[in-house]
Amino acid sequence: MSRTDSTVVQPSATSKEASVNPTADISSDTIGNSASTTSPPTRPPTAKGHHSFDIEHVPVKNDPRAWSPLRKNISLALIASASMIAGLSANIQNPAVEQMEKELPATSEQFSLSISVFILIQGVMPLLWSVVSEVKGRKLVYVVSLGLFTLGTIIVALSHNIGLVIGFRSLQAAGSSAVMSIGAASLADIFDPAERGRKMGIYYIAPLLGPAMGPIFGGVLTSAWNWRAIFWFLAIVSGTITLSFFFFFRDTFRKERSVIYQNVLKQRMREAIKHHSGTSTPASRDEKTIVDADVEKAEKQEPTSSAPVQLSMDDVKVSIIDVNPFKPLLEVLRRKNNLVILFASGLLFAFNFLIVYTSSRTLSRFYSYPPFKIGLVTLAYGLGAVAGSILGGRYSDRELAKMKEKHGGLSEPEMRLKSIMLGAIFLPPCVVGFGWICKSHVHVSALCVFLFLGGFFSIWIYSSTLAYIVDANNGRSSTAVAANSAFRGISAFVATEIAVPLQDGLGDGWMYTIWGGIMAFAAALIVLVCVKGEQWRHSAEDRERRIAELLDTNPLEPQKEQKA
Repeated sequence: MSRTDSTVVQPSATSKEASVNPTADISSDTIGNSASTTSPPTRPPTAKGHHSFDIEHVPVKNDPRAWSPLRKNISLALIASASMIAGLSANIQNPAVEQMEKELPATSEQFSLSISVFILIQGVMPLLWSVVSEVKGRKLVYVVSLGLFTLGTIIVALSHNIGLVIGFRSLQAAGSSAVMSIGAASLADIFDPAERGRKMGIYYIAPLLGPAMGPIFGGVLTSAWNWRAIFWFLAIVSGTITLSFFFFFRDTFRKERSVIYQNVLKQRMREAIKHHSGTSTPASRDEKTIVDADVEKAEKQEPTSSAPVQLSMDDVKVSIIDVNPFKPLLEVLRRKNNLVILFASGLLFAFNFLIVYTSSRTLSRFYSYPPFKIGLVTLAYGLGAVAGSILGGRYSDRELAKMKEKHGGLSEPEMRLKSIMLGAIFLPPCVVGFGWICKSHVHVSALCVFLFLGGFFSIWIYSSTLAYIVDANNGRSSTAVAANSAFRGISAFVATEIAVPLQDGLGDGWMYTIWGGIMAFAAALIVLVCVKGEQWRHSAEDRERRIAELLDTNPLEPQKEQKA
């Protein structure tokens, strides 16, 4: 027999206050149950005595974390393949620039602009996609965004002027940006923190290999056919991936585990209660959704003879227009630990993009390498990044497990950041060394070695950083990762714009010496979060909890004494 859960609104006989019973069965796709109440899951207290609401483990129907390993890995493979196409599209056209300049025609400045705009849009657009994914789910966002990417790619392939190329490359960037942001959020939906670092490392191989292999694919396709073949290739592959998501991908989003969705739902419930109770009085403090950490403390309402007002899920609708896209972002950025780690992440990504771009110029100008050979050399950086992503992710999970065991089964997201020390020590000298061997024009094998080491140590750090961003933002992981994409995109945009003036004005030696200092600064920021992040995060959580309590309190009724 099916059971219908509902929220019961009982107008009080002595006041026009509307109250909502807490949810009784949060495994259902409903808000509450009028029969009984249960407490939401909470984490054990930390070493400092902090209790936090564990929205990650709220029971849900068809829990993605209970899926079979095969189903989980299929989801991981689909997300990774889409991420590879997104990464591949950033620079696959570079070997065909001269041919495109002649045929369209276009100038070098116009192509430089198209690259910078592509990076910027790919970084900023996830802020919109993340909001949509927190209301409509991940699958819809994947299918729509990849469809837009495919459409933009086809139009670029048919274009006959640079204006169309720049315009629809921008559409490509907007379409490819979704998987670059909510991909990590989807993995957070599927995998528990204990295995998340390893899975994040595997996932991040794809967007790292994409830019590294882009010049190789672009060179082969341009040599065999022409520049349009590049975009037809991308259109065919992205179209195939879009269909694969439509038919084989199961949505991982569960609204019960989304802070954003639950906050909007709570506001919509207030409005529905006011409407059904016929009063404009604000809802009482007892009006709670499963996202509230103090729901188990709410006092039971005295029964009355008034007939209850039944509100089913059909009575409460949440749509995209109900969500303020800037509010979740500001909530993420108001936390010091997030702001510092996002800035460090942006610097790391800017370096990843800059080193491939500037080393390609060096190989072309001083080694007289054609595009295909340049791609083979820069592939060393991609291979190093792949190794760093896999090994760094595994090491991160292992260190987290050790720290958890050491602290009696208790863990904090900051524990994961202790694993970055190897990369933090060796990355800056590798960057400086690479600059001076480029300046000396030594044998290309030395460049390959330093490119490999640079990729290895930078992604060793980055994989743990990305996992931390997800772990430290329970219930709002998609917004946090979207903010990370925005920081990356803006940083890479600035780095790309200043790369040529720095390289031409200072030379490779001093340019990479500066970047070695920047990488040391980024590593120091991550160490700072490792030391102070837990304190900052708990302070922010306490502040957010106090604000939520004030907003949920009925100003027309005295504050009720809460049970300990």
